[in-house]
Amino acid sequence: MQDNNYRILVVDDEQDLCEILKFNLETDGYAVETANSAEEALTLPISSFDLLLLDVMMGGMSGFALAKKLKADPATAHLPIIFLTARDTENDTVTGFNLGADDYISKPFSIREVLVRVRAVIRRTSEAAGEQQPSLLKYQGLEMNLDKKTVSIDGEEIPFTKTEFELLHLLLNEKGRVFSRQELIDRVWPKDVLVLDRTVDVNITRMRKKIGRFAKCIVTRLGFGYYFDA
Repeated sequence: MQDNNYRILVVDDEQDLCEILKFNLETDGYAVETANSAEEALTLPISSFDLLLLDVMMGGMSGFALAKKLKADPATAHLPIIFLTARDTENDTVTGFNLGADDYISKPFSIREVLVRVRAVIRRTSEAAGEQQPSLLKYQGLEMNLDKKTVSIDGEEIPFTKTEFELLHLLLNEKGRVFSRQELIDRVWPKDVLVLDRTVDVNITRMRKKIGRFAKCIVTRLGFGYYFDA
């Protein structure tokens, strides 16, 4: 069983096939919903899914037409699509990939084949999404550029020391988590440097002064440490 929270939408006008796919995908650890037409699929929050298994030949709107519509919408353009179809011509395959399909499975197929293809597409698209993660960390008007190592408030860059930057990065990246002073020392300062709790407090105080109205977001939890309250 897969250890994940991936959500899959199966769209096929064969209800029995939908149920078979749903059962086996859920057994493999995915959360699955089904729709028996493209029109029904469009009533669902499609952007909330991680993968779409889409039949090509359906009554009403075809799978190709639905895919074209989804790829044209910025909210769903990123959604990986695997086409499921009884049509196995080269032209159909080319059409599917030209529409942005991530894979194309011809009917009849084995459930094992579908599971393998699903895992492969999810792994590939997840890795690609990780590579494309923005280098900006934001909270309202507070922005950290992790590549340039800069901090700005409402577009105005604020001078930060390396230590202050690393402290803010840690707190902002894990909002709501309380870090003890020792944890902050271990995560931010070099191992060969002796750092006192008071040094942490001084850096936090300086950082609060620099971030203006966001100073109140860096909260002291007496007896425990500090956290970023969003």
